[in-house]
Amino acid sequence: MAVTYGADAVYLAGPGYGMRAGAGCFGPEDMAWAVNYCHERDVKVYVTVNTIPTDGQMDALPGYLESLESAHADGLIISDLGVLTLAKKYAPSAAVHISTQAGVMNAVTARAFYDLGASRVVLAREMSLEQIAALRARTPKELELEAFCHGAMCVSFSGRCVLSNYLTGRDANQGACAQPCRWRYHVVEEKRPGEYMELTEDGGTYLFNSRDMCMIDHVPELLAAGVTSLKIEGRTKSAYYAAAVTNAYRHAMDAALAGKPLAPVWRDEVLAVSHRPYSTGFYFGQPGQYTDDACYFSRYDIVAVVERCDGAGSAVLTQRNRFFPGDELELLTPDGEPLAFTCGQILDGDGEPVPAASHAKMELHMRLPVCAPPNAIVRKRRTEARPGHGLASSAPAGEAAELSVTLPTELVVRGSTGKL
Repeated sequence: MAVTYGADAVYLAGPGYGMRAGAGCFGPEDMAWAVNYCHERDVKVYVTVNTIPTDGQMDALPGYLESLESAHADGLIISDLGVLTLAKKYAPSAAVHISTQAGVMNAVTARAFYDLGASRVVLAREMSLEQIAALRARTPKELELEAFCHGAMCVSFSGRCVLSNYLTGRDANQGACAQPCRWRYHVVEEKRPGEYMELTEDGGTYLFNSRDMCMIDHVPELLAAGVTSLKIEGRTKSAYYAAAVTNAYRHAMDAALAGKPLAPVWRDEVLAVSHRPYSTGFYFGQPGQYTDDACYFSRYDIVAVVERCDGAGSAVLTQRNRFFPGDELELLTPDGEPLAFTCGQILDGDGEPVPAASHAKMELHMRLPVCAPPNAIVRKRRTEARPGHGLASSAPAGEAAELSVTLPTELVVRGSTGKL
């Protein structure tokens, strides 16, 4: 989905050494397939090798790196100096990208990694745009700079959290974070066990919860600061999330590079996918916290995915959620804005009319308003009244940096084996 909807590269993890151990990772055969699939479509693949390994884990690393070399991975995302050394020896064809876990926030450190053989640095998420521009001015022009533009934020600096390990024994720096920052906390007084007291007067007790990052309105400023690659975080997200967010930022980047304003529909798209309250991260100042809850909100359910479609719009789809003839639906494609339409007759795999698409993964035949490519998405707006989370920006009102791009620019999306 990330490739279909406009990513220039995807980043993903193998069975070990990645910071998202529970996200569903790629085994050797899956990795080879993924790299081949992407390369056939002129998309690069970057593999995360960004945990902090122990000596025992380091012993097995050369063989793993050799497997990534054999799979022709384009780059390795690394945070540990020992891993970097071994990568240069056992996967010499892969570029070295320094992970955000390394917490690079200054030009001296960025240049040091460059001297060690890194071609790209993924900057710490705590940097402001002003700091990024200053770093860009003080580093070799050949060193690429990557920055996150969308996704979950961590309460700890550059993800260096020990809270999960302390509370659950699951080590965040080994990719097994239990995300205790999203738990609800109370105070218990020593002499009153079992009596839970709120931490604040207004009842907000999600004291470690962070906002999600959304920079959809500020892609020109990111590019003007010298960012080479925009990175979308996709921790355990669905394939639909990857499609919709990639689609929005693909259009935002293309508009920025053409010097055109962002169409409002793409801002609406990132508000429609599953998210916590948004902020602009640290790019314009403190992002602020949202402590009322750690809930996610999404406006749509995916009801079907296009397998194939003819020029008249007669399509074969697979069902994902229940829907009915007469429902108001939307068609999401990589080529244009979401298109609203009313569902007409639904046929099953035998060509027989059915009163509803009610069986998971059933084959469906129906008419779409346009010819849609494979992996186009049919979705239905949810009926619940709860409002979505808006975008809280710390950017100065009415101020946008002038776009002046001299570097190649790339959109990188987190890959996942998650299902749609």
